[in-house]
Amino acid sequence: MKKHILCHHISEYEIQFFDVDSMDIMWHGHYVKYLEMARCAFLEEIHYTYDVMKKQGYAWPIVQLNVKYIRPTLFRQKICIELSLLEYESSIRMDYVIRDALSGKKLTTASTTQVAVEIASGEMQFQTPACWRSAVENHPSFKTEQIS
Repeated sequence: MKKHILCHHISEYEIQFFDVDSMDIMWHGHYVKYLEMARCAFLEEIHYTYDVMKKQGYAWPIVQLNVKYIRPTLFRQKICIELSLLEYESSIRMDYVIRDALSGKKLTTASTTQVAVEIASGEMQFQTPACWRSAVENHPSFKTEQIS
């Protein structure tokens, strides 16, 4: 079954020396940092950064993270992270595909789920705030209808 992608964003990065092990392979824990960088680039693009979230009174903790390592990512390798927003009304669910920027080969797949937590009360919200939904819906790539 094909996933319904609501929004799409692509970021490019070069793997830095401080992220690799003695074999010049990116250490598995650093992939999360690159996912976060791609997520922050998307949030910047929709003008709903973590600063805005905080001002609106919400924190957005990660409640689930999945990573599948397919091929090693190497020092100085240029990568492309394709982010797809799959859910935005009850949580923030994103899928990621990390590819080699030159060949397009798939290196890693991942997904994250975040939930809104009202900072004042500490209570998880079962529906995301209207300010978040509005930011997503105003993104140029937003699609409400599933494309087959």
